[in-house]
Amino acid sequence: MAGGLVVVLGAGIGVWAAADGGDSAPSGSAAAPAADGTSASRSAAAPTPTPSPTRSYPLSKAPRTIPAVRAHTPARGPGWRPAAGHRVVVADAALADEGRLIAGELGMTYAGEKDDVRAGDLRLALNAGKGANPESYTMTVRGGQVTVSGPSDAGVFYGTRTLKQEVHGGGTAPEGVVRDEPAKPRRGFMLDIARKPFSAGWIEDRVRELGDLKFNEIGLHFSDDQAFRIQSDTHPEIVSANHLTKAQVKKIVALAASRHITVVPEIDSPGHLGAVLAAHPDLQLRDVDGAATRGAIDISKKASADLLDELLTEFTGLFPQGRWHLGGDEYQALVRSDPEASYPQLAAAARERYGSGAGVADLATGWLNDRADTVRPHDRTMRAWNDGFFRNTSVKAASDLEVAYWTGKEIGARPPVDYLAAGRKVVNYNDEFLYYVLGEPQTFVYPTGKRIYEQWTPRVLRGTTPVAARYDDQILGGTFAVWCDLANSQTQDQVAAGIRMPLRATVQKLWDPGTPDLSWTQFKALADRLD
Repeated sequence: MAGGLVVVLGAGIGVWAAADGGDSAPSGSAAAPAADGTSASRSAAAPTPTPSPTRSYPLSKAPRTIPAVRAHTPARGPGWRPAAGHRVVVADAALADEGRLIAGELGMTYAGEKDDVRAGDLRLALNAGKGANPESYTMTVRGGQVTVSGPSDAGVFYGTRTLKQEVHGGGTAPEGVVRDEPAKPRRGFMLDIARKPFSAGWIEDRVRELGDLKFNEIGLHFSDDQAFRIQSDTHPEIVSANHLTKAQVKKIVALAASRHITVVPEIDSPGHLGAVLAAHPDLQLRDVDGAATRGAIDISKKASADLLDELLTEFTGLFPQGRWHLGGDEYQALVRSDPEASYPQLAAAARERYGSGAGVADLATGWLNDRADTVRPHDRTMRAWNDGFFRNTSVKAASDLEVAYWTGKEIGARPPVDYLAAGRKVVNYNDEFLYYVLGEPQTFVYPTGKRIYEQWTPRVLRGTTPVAARYDDQILGGTFAVWCDLANSQTQDQVAAGIRMPLRATVQKLWDPGTPDLSWTQFKALADRLD
């Protein structure tokens, strides 16, 4: 953490301003380390305060939240609790949504833009913060009031999440200053709704949970061999009977946006298209013997590209936020020992488009690039699975494609350093830690929060070994993924219970990859208390 994040306050005297006149001392535990390795409490040494006419207070302790705050400067005072009649006020109309939300959650009155100051106020404000992390925030608890400020509404929102946790169940926000920011800009959860339908209400509940934990992405994998789960107007023939309507999706997207969460849609191609191909059997990839190749579309046909581009264009309108997942993984033509001999039509198309030395991998790379060309004008940052990027091809994947690194188990697997050394930005989906695969098929086992908390960091992209620290800035963050391979193995409520602690452990390590102050037992107890 940069040294500028620990600000020393002079010791002071606080007077309890809450309407209920509560007497308890601030809650929390030992202060977070300062940049020089000392505790923030020790670095805040100050002259002995003048005794209060009523009572004095010990130096406050850092709040206990998930994820943990990065720095807290202690002070003397009673802290703050919400009470009926206390106001939430904003210094900028742009913070109205954040103000109304926290006011409702804490049972306070939303008063809008106000310049006057009253006892018990919670004030939300934007600050200039040039060059600051837009997701950073400062929360000051002093004199019976709270101010949360940040360079963006996202940062202010995260400050309100910290405050909400601090006062959970009648607790007290400790006196002093929290300065906080995430280490990684991508903190995600991905849900496979193609293999298993999840209700719109369940997804909305996850969005609220993710928002309170300071996640900022939810991925929806809604097309696969088993089903296509969202209403389509351009191709209604591909949509499964059990699906989300566009109205339901718009509601989910709006709720996510209110929590500063980006919904990242994925229509995987050129593999995993079984549900689409069931309605378009003429586009099914067939080998030299005429046998259908599961889930694979024939990328030598123009009609295949037209179909995917129509879907991509349609759904960019439904998902207006700035990110997109193109898929690209497990195209079954490329698992054959000799793809060119097995699929002569693909080999011929590759040579025709890219020259005599081109092969099926070049054609698949060109397919991915063409789909990126369709999405790019809609101002999306795009990613694809790591096994959609191939070695030794004459056609190279578009330079702006991020790598969603999930496994090193595929045929011809490339280590993460291959992508990083080439300058690629990477999002960590490490299947060794972050894959919750229903039914635990093949070698998968349900991940535990304890293992993530104690052994994983964003630099652990494959297996259990971290990549070199010099690549840290290229690793944008990580995503915990639920895959529904054996869909009936768990109900959606069992899934929610099973991912509860892994989600909390994941966001802790994305917010601060360092060794946590709390043991796993303490962290789990904190999660139980906050829930």
